[in-house]
Amino acid sequence: MDIKQSFDPILDPKTTILVLGTMPSDKSLALAEYYGNPRNRFWKIIATITNNKLPLTYFDKKELLAKTGIGVWDVVRKASRKGSLDSAIENEEPNDLDNFIAAQKSIKVIGFNGAKSEALFNKHFDRKPGIKYVSLPSSSPANAGIGFDALCNAWRQLLG
Repeated sequence: MDIKQSFDPILDPKTTILVLGTMPSDKSLALAEYYGNPRNRFWKIIATITNNKLPLTYFDKKELLAKTGIGVWDVVRKASRKGSLDSAIENEEPNDLDNFIAAQKSIKVIGFNGAKSEALFNKHFDRKPGIKYVSLPSSSPANAGIGFDALCNAWRQLLG
């Protein structure tokens, strides 16, 4: 079984929204970029719901997050996983989200990018008062059954 590790968070001092995934896909790990699979709709969703142009470079993608007050991290720090599917995650070790969230006083909303990230968060952490938690449909290409407009409508909950 392959042992895989997550990236450091992308965060700005003005970040008010934190989107939590499970852990990077194999394509993301190979590129060393969050949501690196070109079929993952994350970057297109964020650009659309914030009325911005789709960023093309990873630098521009991180700039979009900073500009819109959105941060990104994963629930899982390290796990065994063959392939990229969330259902294949085993023996996970979580990131230190309790201390991270406590240190980031500006975070007011946490969105879960898919049911598995929320389930893993609930397994390892308690929800904090004063933070709004939002369940989101996954931006993953494995979640192709939901159309782009429906994804964006759901993801707009992060902003309101």
